[in-house]
Amino acid sequence: MIKLSGNPIVPGWYADPEARIFEGRYWIYPTYSAPYEEQRHLDAFHSADLVEWVKVPNILDMRDISWAWRALWAPSPIERGGKYYLYFAANDIQNNDELGGVGVAVSDGPEGPFRDALGKPLIDKFHNGAQPIDPHVFIDDDGTAYLYYGGWGRCNVVKLQDDMVSLGSFDDGSTYIDVTPDQFVEGPCMLKRNGLYYFMWAEGGWGTPDYSVAYACSESPLGPFNRVGKILQQNPDVATSAGHHGFLQVPGTDEWYIVYHRRPLTETDRNHRVLCIDRMEFAEDGSIIPVQITFEGVGERPIK
Repeated sequence: MIKLSGNPIVPGWYADPEARIFEGRYWIYPTYSAPYEEQRHLDAFHSADLVEWVKVPNILDMRDISWAWRALWAPSPIERGGKYYLYFAANDIQNNDELGGVGVAVSDGPEGPFRDALGKPLIDKFHNGAQPIDPHVFIDDDGTAYLYYGGWGRCNVVKLQDDMVSLGSFDDGSTYIDVTPDQFVEGPCMLKRNGLYYFMWAEGGWGTPDYSVAYACSESPLGPFNRVGKILQQNPDVATSAGHHGFLQVPGTDEWYIVYHRRPLTETDRNHRVLCIDRMEFAEDGSIIPVQITFEGVGERPIK
């Protein structure tokens, strides 16, 4: 009998998951979903088969970030050169006079502990109208590292230098490029498949039932990104507020999974969000088939 993950996949309130494969295991890095003043740490989870998940508590603690004082969320990890870099948002700044934004921490392993790499935010101002939140790191096939981020309906991409803790510039000399697609709200995410760039993002309000995910495609990591349509949204018979996701690709295959948060039907508190996983499939023309959210989750899938 096939073992199933079930949804949610772990107990507790979590949101905004980023998913990776590190050291031969599946990893999920989520926000600890609580009122802003209580979002003071990050946990992670790893699995050998997508079904049994092991919690690694406190991979990053706000006490180790000198400039952060509330609202630690939306982690995005990546490995480069044997080091692990974790990009995150903190403080939920509302203008350029407040301290906060997107930070970066570093560790020797995927389990942490991560330590603030700069002693200050990596991005601490509004550029092109984008609130500096919800970072997503992406390394292209040519080794170029990009960081997508944004809230308040605007999205930027920046180029990371080889040290992964400083910003580079693009060919035109600019540092911040606006890549905002139609109906973008927050939560950018990028994957590459068959030479095509799939840019995804969250739409709607994170505290409302209509929170969802849409996508666009481009031949360039810089766009343009023309909205195709929704690929993840609520099902009134299963859960609401399905959005802000990450993804997993089984190495050496065209097998994909979407990791996301949603709100159980029994919950009304907007912070009561849970981690879920379902299959994400592509049609023959390369489009993403809208995901059906389930209670069952996915079957056991070890990495070979």
